[in-house]
Order: sequence, then structure tokens, then C-alpha cells
Amino acid sequence: MKNSPPPSRREFLKRTAAAGLAIAAPTFIPGRVLGLENTPPPSEHVLIGVIGVGVRSRQLIDQIPPGARVVALADCYTQRAIDAVKERKVNWPVYQDYRDMFDSEKLDAVIVGTPDHARTLPCIRAMQAGLDVYAEKPLTAYVREGRILVDAVRKHKRVFQVGTQQRTMEINRFCCEFIREGKIGKVEKVSGVNYPGPRRYEGLPEEPVPENDDWNTWCGPTELRPFNNQLQFAWVQWRDYSGGEMTNWGAHGIDQIQWALGKDGTGPTELWPDTPGPNGIVSMRYKDGPTVRFERNGAPMGGAVFFGSECKMEINRNRFATNPAHFVKDAPNPAVRDKWEGDGWIARPHIQNWLDCIKSRELPSADVEIGHRSITVCHLLNIARELGRKLLWDPEKEQFVGDDEANKLLDRPRRAGFELPSV
Repeated sequence: MKNSPPPSRREFLKRTAAAGLAIAAPTFIPGRVLGLENTPPPSEHVLIGVIGVGVRSRQLIDQIPPGARVVALADCYTQRAIDAVKERKVNWPVYQDYRDMFDSEKLDAVIVGTPDHARTLPCIRAMQAGLDVYAEKPLTAYVREGRILVDAVRKHKRVFQVGTQQRTMEINRFCCEFIREGKIGKVEKVSGVNYPGPRRYEGLPEEPVPENDDWNTWCGPTELRPFNNQLQFAWVQWRDYSGGEMTNWGAHGIDQIQWALGKDGTGPTELWPDTPGPNGIVSMRYKDGPTVRFERNGAPMGGAVFFGSECKMEINRNRFATNPAHFVKDAPNPAVRDKWEGDGWIARPHIQNWLDCIKSRELPSADVEIGHRSITVCHLLNIARELGRKLLWDPEKEQFVGDDEANKLLDRPRRAGFELPSV
């Protein structure tokens, strides 16, 4: 399936000028201008900016395949970007406001690796600037953000890859197709990992804001709280900023469930907690599918166990197992796992898929709709835990059925200056 081609440079500039916007349209710069030797032809060279230069973004920077090049960094805490430049002994410019990077640099695409709560807005602004996007997972912090993001991708005709790299892994693709095609028989139930949820922020002592740290921008749409180093760097545990491990590793494991069951464009219709608390066991059911129970503790967090009428199959990252043990006869050669192994949570082939689709304008393996639907399930499970009762979900309207209290938890108020643009 292909998207419509993006507007030409001239068309794009005419549209933005008519709207009163000063946006630099994307372009390709020949490798010889940048001092590169043995580079791909100019039409194949993708120039990338990075927004948010934390641990994961640095890993991605170091895995950029040939045919693309990082040329600039942006981080509201500029010291992190400065350190990344020094570590790599490069001369990339560093920006505190990513919008200045858009205005000053000739970019084709961006990698967005901000904390979860701040990811949606720069993604949309990048697409408004005519850039393709690779966004780390989890894609969003709230369900409504996801639908707005999908709409923006389609409106601006951008190539948008979500960082759920198991979508590009050959072993995972084979296993999900194997299950979806009925080769383990009818799937009677699924057992998933009991991913811990987030907790409410109760405050930390105020500390001085570090030099070169734009704390207001880091807080983004959330409340402007007093600075604390733990808040800035251990944010994943608090609901205002993340959905905990349910949206962190759950973004991978639940995505595999959606994929294997053929539910990429939809979601469950019922969800309920089996045990109380933010880390309690929770279950869900699809309209025409099996019950999925998130009950496994201490298990690998990248997949699930599928109980078929003929075989039980466990999928994990780049691995699978079956009972009976030798049920699968035509699995990919185990050697295909090698390119995904090693330090740094390898994503190079997933990035390559994104780059290939930037050129072809096809949908990438983890397109924005897929990422939105999978992370929505994670959010719904957290809401069921929070409310402590059964919920009915309409995956077409993307709202709870007859439950105003639950529907209020699908979105959040956004602080002035960090509202999402209407699409």
C-alpha cells in the first residue's frame, strides 16, 4: 500500500507562504558538499535531525545505516546534546529549541526520542515542516494524542516509523504470520506479561535547575513542577509522563499480540482487572477473538504465549518456542537473528526500513496507525487498573461505551504553549 506522493518543493513553499508560515522545505544535499567520500547518490542521501538526545537516541544515532546522516541535534537540556557531539567527535550544531533546528538546517527527516509526555507535539511540528519522522516508543502518553498524530501523518503525507523494531525482525514476522494464518490452530487464549503500571507523582524536593536546561520546555504540556534531577531522569515511573512498564516494554509485547491476532487496525472490546492495584493482573477480550490475560511475572517482556488448539507458541524478541517442540518445520534460518543481536538494542534494520520507505513513499513496517493502535491497548489496560472495574471499548469510535469517567482519562489538559495543532 502506498501513500500519495508529498507535494513538490514549489507546491510546499506556496502553501506555507499562503498560510503565513516560514518553513524550510526538505532537500537532499550531495555528499561531496558535506565532505563525504563514497556516499550514495544525492537523491538517496537522507539528512536527519535528532530531537531529544538521551540514551535511546544516542543508540539510534550510532546505528544510522549508510545512505543517511545525522547533521544536527536538539535538546531542551543542551548539555546532553553537547556531550553527544563531543563523544562522537563531530561538529553537529546543537539547538535548544528544535524549531530553530527546522529553520536553520536543511533536513529531510527527524528522529524524535523525547520523554513520552513530550513526544507528540514535535512529531506534528516536524511533519508541518515537511519532514519524515522516526518516533521512539511508546508513541504517545494518552490515547487522544495518538489519533491526532495519525491524522497529521495522513494530512501531511509523511513517512512515519514507530520504534517498535520487532515489526521488522524476521523471526517475529514469521511467528505472527504463522499464528495469524491459523497454523497453531484456533487461538483459545493468550498469556501476556504482567507489565507494571505508573504511579501518581507526589512531589520531590526542589533543586537548582542545571545550566542550559530549559525546564519549562521539558515539562511541556504537564504541570510546571519544581525541578528535581530524579523527576527529569526517572520520569517513566509517574503517570503524568509515562504509562510505566505497561507502555514501555508493553509497547513491544502488546504490539506482538495485536499483530499475531490480526488486530492491527482495531483493539479489544472488553477490559477488566483480575486483581487490584496499579500492578494487578488485568485481562481483555476481542470481539471475535480470544481472552488475553496479563499474568506472567518475570517472563521476557517482548511477546506473549499463544495457546492454539494444535500447538502452544511463545514469541519473544527475535526468539520463539513451541510445544510440541518441533511443530514448526519452515522457520527462517536462525542466522537471520544475528543482525539484531549485540549491545545497544539493535534497531539498524528497522531504521533502514524507514529510510527505504522515505524513498519509495510506502508505509513502513511500524506505521503510525499500527503504533497508535498497539499503544492504545496499553493505555486502556492502565485505565482499567486505575478504575478497578470492567470497561467496554468501541475501537472504531475510540471511546469507552457509556462511561464518562473512563473517557476523561483518554486525554489530559495541556499547558498553554504546548497545545496540539488542530488537524
